[in-house]
Amino acid sequence: MTTLGAAMVFLFRKTVSTQIQKIFLGFAAGVMIAASVWSLLIPAIEEAEKDGQIGWISASGGFILGVAFLVALDKLIPHLHPQSNQTEGPASSMKRTSLLVLAVTLHNIPEGIAVGLSFALAAQHGGDAASYSAALALALGIGIQNFPEGAAISLPLRQEGMGTFRSFVMGSLSGIVEPIFGILSVLVAAVIAPYMPWMLSFAAGAMMYVVVEELIPEAHLGEHNDMGTMGVMSGFLLMMILDVALG
Repeated sequence: MTTLGAAMVFLFRKTVSTQIQKIFLGFAAGVMIAASVWSLLIPAIEEAEKDGQIGWISASGGFILGVAFLVALDKLIPHLHPQSNQTEGPASSMKRTSLLVLAVTLHNIPEGIAVGLSFALAAQHGGDAASYSAALALALGIGIQNFPEGAAISLPLRQEGMGTFRSFVMGSLSGIVEPIFGILSVLVAAVIAPYMPWMLSFAAGAMMYVVVEELIPEAHLGEHNDMGTMGVMSGFLLMMILDVALG
């Protein structure tokens, strides 16, 4: 889906409406908010309570750790967001285009963790059909929102002067961290299964940080309008329906 989104650079060529970018970013934010609640935090609380723990403790503790993890990455890895001229993280001599790719790559790390943990949780439940359906709903929702994320990196790269095909390739590769971190999450979950509630809420905290720190602000840059907001509402509604209908 990231690759399909990145392919939009072949259609829009060098320019793209800021309204479309705002819709893309808002939609991705809405999906991630709903996924954090229905697919991660609620299952984390339920898992903790099944084990006789106090649900909100592991949920809030893991959430805080997830936020702290993304804050650390923001501070340690140089990156640059579209429509911004100020590099975040440590000083770097990397090109502006490389910094743009790093910014989106950071977004994709918690998404990969979330999907990996959801399938690991389903496996720990002995192949329960409902658990696999919920994991599939999360994977589908994250996949759908990866479409606008792919476009959100390839189109700005083209506007920065990078060639069309190279912009497409870089946009596509920005999503490679998702399967990598998804597999790593499955492997880790098998070792520390008792801490699954913490792991799930960790992924939720990391995703919510990305939403509040970057996606929603970028969806509302410039002149005020409702396009970014409608994108958020649409993404949230779609992910909620997927989780409830398939879960």
